[in-house]
Amino acid sequence: MPQETDEGESRGDPDAGLPPDTGSTPDTGSAETTIVLDGEGTCIAEARHLAVLFLAQAQARLGFTAAERAVDLMQLVVSELVTNARKYAPGPIRLRLRIAGGAVEIAVWDSAAALPMARAADPERVGQHGLEIVKAIAQELTVQPEPSGKRITALVSLEPERPSDLLTRPVR
Repeated sequence: MPQETDEGESRGDPDAGLPPDTGSTPDTGSAETTIVLDGEGTCIAEARHLAVLFLAQAQARLGFTAAERAVDLMQLVVSELVTNARKYAPGPIRLRLRIAGGAVEIAVWDSAAALPMARAADPERVGQHGLEIVKAIAQELTVQPEPSGKRITALVSLEPERPSDLLTRPVR
């Protein structure tokens, strides 16, 4: 079961291997939330569901409308990042969602120190395309080592993309 965290709240064992909360709040009046997922089988679906709920609440509070395709892409990025954390790192996973201008910032912390790297495109490879997918979708993608693992942050636009945007997006 996910746990929402407040600044300074003691969470005990489910959160032991994660860095301290850096100021996010689950308060429904904010445009940011942090959720601690248990890393078990249902946490990926829970993360997607909670991301959609967060975005719906943020839209209602802040008075903006996210493009339908943007909501789908946000769910895909959340799913891929949480799936990788669950697959490659033991223990709990911290998911932070934050509205940043016309985008949603998705940050995932896990306990594995190894930094992921996108592999070269290979149409014969089955699986292990998650980071490639996230890199293609995100406006920005950063991987940051942390004292007890790593943080991966993706910025996903909430605006509808025009075909010309796809042609001018820099390749990373």
